Amino acid sequence: MRSSYARGRIAAAAMLACCLPGAQTAVAQAAEFETPRTAEGLPDFNGVWQALNEANWGLEGRAASASPVLELGAAYAAPPSLGVVEGGSIPYQASAAAQRDENFTHRLERDPEVKCYLPGVPRANYMPHPFQIIQGDGDIIMAYQYRGAVRTIYMDEHQPAPAPTWMGWSNGRFEGDTLVVENTDFNGLTWFDRAGNFHSENLRVVERYTHISPDALMYEATIEDPSVFTRPWTISMPLYRRLEENAQVLEFKCQEFVEDLLYGEFAKPEN
Repeated sequence: MRSSYARGRIAAAAMLACCLPGAQTAVAQAAEFETPRTAEGLPDFNGVWQALNEANWGLEGRAASASPVLELGAAYAAPPSLGVVEGGSIPYQASAAAQRDENFTHRLERDPEVKCYLPGVPRANYMPHPFQIIQGDGDIIMAYQYRGAVRTIYMDEHQPAPAPTWMGWSNGRFEGDTLVVENTDFNGLTWFDRAGNFHSENLRVVERYTHISPDALMYEATIEDPSVFTRPWTISMPLYRRLEENAQVLEFKCQEFVEDLLYGEFAKPEN
């Protein structure tokens, strides 16, 4: 099934073909695109990638809103967004929706991002930081700039997780030219965004990565958690290749930035 984003992309391309000079050539080139492949003939996802959207502020569409910190003025104001949730709304159970609203009210104290905790899946993929996919002929590594998070996609030996963790446990496979990753065994402590959207330890996320051009992937994640939502739901967005000649994932160990926030009350008083 095509995502709503993908359907919109096709419709937009058709409109461009009718209306803009030279657009027919661009559409034809897109149609002739061939998925890059590794030496083993597998779809090649190697590279440094980044989402360019507002999903980390909130997965659902919304108007712009003021910063929760008066002193930051417009610097931390939430931008407007069309949203990345297929169908527009996240299907919360009534009690979970109330929890989401309470989370948003107390987001400065509760958001795991504020405390430099590991981001979890799928949030790691659309935070405002690049991440690198390292693919050989076996397992796939995803290395994230935010907090130095890393996860392994086990491609050959699919095993159960030894224990729940922040980033979950990832088993992958190829379906044609799409990389499909099934993620389970989360600890239930991460959020999906800064808007308070959350899950329980029963979260299951199925990701799909598909090339749509040499320098862009379509990313889809179907989210299931019977303890929080009434049904599975899906987000979708493009991920773009970082094209700088020296593109790389740099060090962002944010733990030192939150030491006073988390442990200031335990500091020894100055003499």
